[in-house]
Amino acid sequence: MAEHDETQATVDAADEAAVLESARRFVAREVAPHVAAWDEAGEFPRALYRRAAEAGLLALGYPEELGGMPAPWRLRCELSRVLARECGAGGVLASLFSHNIALPPIVEHAAQDLKREIVPPVLRGEAIAALAITEPSGGSDVAALRTSARRDGGDYVIEGEKTFITSGVRADWLTVAVRTDPAGRGAAGISLIAVPGDAKGLARSALKKMGWWCSDTAHLRFDAVRVPARHLIGAEGEGFRLIMRNFNAERLSMAAMAVGFAEACRDEALAWARTRQTFGQPLVAHQVIRHRLADMTMRIESAAAWLAQLAARADAGDLTPSWVAHVCLLKNHATQAMQFCADAAVQILGGMGFMRGTASERIYREVKVMTIGGGAEEIMKELAARQLGYG
Repeated sequence: MAEHDETQATVDAADEAAVLESARRFVAREVAPHVAAWDEAGEFPRALYRRAAEAGLLALGYPEELGGMPAPWRLRCELSRVLARECGAGGVLASLFSHNIALPPIVEHAAQDLKREIVPPVLRGEAIAALAITEPSGGSDVAALRTSARRDGGDYVIEGEKTFITSGVRADWLTVAVRTDPAGRGAAGISLIAVPGDAKGLARSALKKMGWWCSDTAHLRFDAVRVPARHLIGAEGEGFRLIMRNFNAERLSMAAMAVGFAEACRDEALAWARTRQTFGQPLVAHQVIRHRLADMTMRIESAAAWLAQLAARADAGDLTPSWVAHVCLLKNHATQAMQFCADAAVQILGGMGFMRGTASERIYREVKVMTIGGGAEEIMKELAARQLGYG
């Protein structure tokens, strides 16, 4: 989460409503008519970034001097929820908003000249930013990363690999976790460096996935990639702390999206149940279907209430270990609600739920990346237990 107040602001109800309405119009006009085709094609047009920027969606939560629009966490979470509900396609949102996990460390800790070089073009939709943490040798175990960066005069020389990197193929800037101190163990000696996408020695290959088909996901190889030392984000050895802080915001956003995806499944199932005729009456006339819909709503509303509470605590500056623990637990709760709703919706839709083109079928395929990405369920439980002092 941000360590300063530049990205936080009080937004009145009218402005908040305008942002959310702009998001709905953007999805209805630019995304919904095309999302099924994009999924089948395995990509969406790069021009969508600029259109999202023009709709005011990419800059939310960033400092004005960098081209952003400061906003409280309450609004940022609600935007993620609305976009997920209206879009029903995690692949679009994952890549389109990958800058929200790549830019915060730069905004908060990079030198001013580096901030101004990277951030404004991304917020205008002219460049794409990605975060590169995960490695083939270990996913959630960030302290075990092996990618190295050695100082050579005025440059760093990077060697290693990253995988499962969202926007990794098309990114113009990569926020990369490296080990700058070869003698450092665990979290010690880890740093963050901004690497341009056209750097010599950087090789990128696309990965095929169970879900998020239209999202750009990459395996990266760094072969003596040389970048100026001024691209260091924060101080050497400070990277692990910055990564952990960044994860908190990512998990809160993922919880918000999970709530929205769960709502998309519930809404599609309800619409189907009201029109589908079975045994001479609408499907929704059957008690078992109504109860299944009620179970979906119960899980959605509990996750949404918890989300609102934690966003309010973040806006109040209450970023205590208890808050971190509850964000981890909410991430699990919200993604489990999404999983339940996706399964229930496919069951209610019956044969149609198994067909490509429905939101529920797409979201059903995307559930697992939500329960794993940003920290697997097991990691979330253990981190929460530690933050709460259990054991």
